[in-house]
Amino acid sequence: MTLSQADDPHSSTRRFPTVPHSPWSDSQFDVGRNCWKVERADRVSFLVDGAAYFSAFREAAIRARHGILILGWDFDSRIRTLPDGRTHEFPDRLGEFLHHLLARRKQLHVYVLTWDFHMIYWREREWWLPSKLSAHRRLHFLRDGAHPVGASHHQKIVVVDDTVAFVGGMDFAACRWDTAGHEPGHPARRPSDGDPPCRPFHDVQMMVDGSAAAALGELARDRWRTASGTSIPFPPPGSGEAWPPGVRPDLTDVRVAIARTDPKFGRRRPVTEVEALFVDSLRAARRHIYIETQYLTSRTIANCLMELLRNPMGPEVVMILHPNSDGWLEQHTMDVLRSRIVKRLRSSDRFHRLGLYYPKIPGLHEGINVHSKVCVIDDELVRVGSANLSNRSMGVDTECDLAIEAEGRAAIRRGIAGFREALLGEHLGVTREAVRQEFQRDGSLIGTVERLRSAGRSLDSFDDTGADDIADIVPDAEFVDPRLPYEARLFPMERRKPALRHVVKAVIGLLVMVLLAALWQWAPVREWLDVRYAAAYLNELAAGPAAPVAAVAGFVAGGLLVVPVVLLIAVSVLTFGPWWGFIYALIGMTLSAVVTFGIGRLLGRTLMDHLSGSKLYQVSRALAAKGVLAVVVLRLLPVAPFSIVNAVAGASHIRFRDFFFGTLIGELPGLVSLALFVEQVLDTIRHPGLGSLGMLAAIAGLLILALTGISRWVSAQTHGYREP
Repeated sequence: MTLSQADDPHSSTRRFPTVPHSPWSDSQFDVGRNCWKVERADRVSFLVDGAAYFSAFREAAIRARHGILILGWDFDSRIRTLPDGRTHEFPDRLGEFLHHLLARRKQLHVYVLTWDFHMIYWREREWWLPSKLSAHRRLHFLRDGAHPVGASHHQKIVVVDDTVAFVGGMDFAACRWDTAGHEPGHPARRPSDGDPPCRPFHDVQMMVDGSAAAALGELARDRWRTASGTSIPFPPPGSGEAWPPGVRPDLTDVRVAIARTDPKFGRRRPVTEVEALFVDSLRAARRHIYIETQYLTSRTIANCLMELLRNPMGPEVVMILHPNSDGWLEQHTMDVLRSRIVKRLRSSDRFHRLGLYYPKIPGLHEGINVHSKVCVIDDELVRVGSANLSNRSMGVDTECDLAIEAEGRAAIRRGIAGFREALLGEHLGVTREAVRQEFQRDGSLIGTVERLRSAGRSLDSFDDTGADDIADIVPDAEFVDPRLPYEARLFPMERRKPALRHVVKAVIGLLVMVLLAALWQWAPVREWLDVRYAAAYLNELAAGPAAPVAAVAGFVAGGLLVVPVVLLIAVSVLTFGPWWGFIYALIGMTLSAVVTFGIGRLLGRTLMDHLSGSKLYQVSRALAAKGVLAVVVLRLLPVAPFSIVNAVAGASHIRFRDFFFGTLIGELPGLVSLALFVEQVLDTIRHPGLGSLGMLAAIAGLLILALTGISRWVSAQTHGYREP
């Protein structure tokens, strides 16, 4: 593939940066603002692709004496850590491997923390993981739900005895393992026997030791304490050496900055170090910026890059992007948002210093899954972590990145440049030395890539025109890829004096306790809690003339109180039976949606100003063309509770007709399934026996098959979107 004249590296219209290379005079690290801590590491290694990371982790874990801390977005104990056929005295499967280590080391504890995932990812997760891991008393498992609505735990941190730590974009999950060759159809990429091989997967992890590893151990313990309320003990001094003997360091004796994203939640203040360090380091660039990213949707980062591209003496920007999405959902969300950013970047590229590429391999139609989060600037700074260039990585999800500066040392600059050369060599199908020689010709990254591109394995120019067909139906970035948690934007908290806040809470708590005590003493609360009384009350309610009104009103009241609709549906079916319970639930849910939609419409601009500011009418225009589809998509996205979505839709000025029918389409499948299942559970309880149990199992099986079928359209089709 050739470039147009404007993109030709030898064109007279292209202007390469002419600023002579010189070490950065000032450090970009500012503790407390763009990084949490800056700690020393005696050794640093860049682990490119899953085979290198999994192997290094195994070596380090085998040397562990006291503690292994694993934090991630996902964790699957069934994955193979040596799937390429190598033999070893330790088991291959991750869960068996960890249990084997615990059996050998009587003082060893293993802690695994993962995101308490949204149900849209149910098919891809290991459901029996907690029971499998808890089979050993020194293997501790925790799902992290200590985050705002719509947020996730996205940090990928592994710490061994506080002496070695890994940070990057990889989880111990299915379809992460791959070699640098990324061979099409590699059998070792099969998630399980009988499955087709996963798409080739490219990612990077950074391994550090020294006080940097100890600091990451502190960070991991803080996250565990936040999610569980319990503490993990620190290892005793002199815990030994856990650095994998088979891994050579790429850098030695360096300062490592640790940057985090941590959204406001409870009493925890928001942390946006990841975004601040990106902005500071990008603005310090003089000659070239090299980026690998799964997503490109952050407005802040886009504005910063546009500013650099407009500068006549600004740097080159080379970005390796995720080529195409696996699923329908990501194609209708993140791909469209990326397309909008790319258009803005290209319009700002007055001096043709922007190179956007994706890796291609002959015979691989779907392309490599570029999952890495890497940034290299001027041979002066290297950065690897979990944060994508997306809005949510800057303020919604928990993230952790590591960054290293050259500090004027030639050896560190060579190591940073060597890392970039190795990445480009892998993508271009050439050696690191070939990349270095081409780069030395004129100091241009774009020129180097263009001269080394070939018809075989190589880099192709990124083309995002495919997203134009669906761009009009996708909401604004702040709606799909938010910069702040939904709670913070929909319900902003006013600043109050801490003492007054505590007094008010104490008074309210005391009044609630007095009220509950009075109800217990003088009202029939104790009888209500009796199962027989509750059943009789529900039967009496169902037989009353006001039953339909009460049922529908209950859904409306529940919507106003943001009560989970699943609970309301279950109560409706238990009270009125499957058919009338279904009808009342359908009417109640729809009316509740209409009421909360109306509240959003009344609040209008006041609500939307907190959501997306001046983008209110842009969202309305984007949803106007295919509003029904937009509402259905919105129902499928794991963004916010039912009532909040309704209110936001009303404030966005979606046409009521589109909202109404989109809501019906989105709620019917789940409502039917839940009504049938709850009724059969009730019948099994009333008439226990093989027949009722068999029917329950049959219905459960059919529901699973139905959900699996739907999941292939929604969840499995959103493979590329499954990790934010």
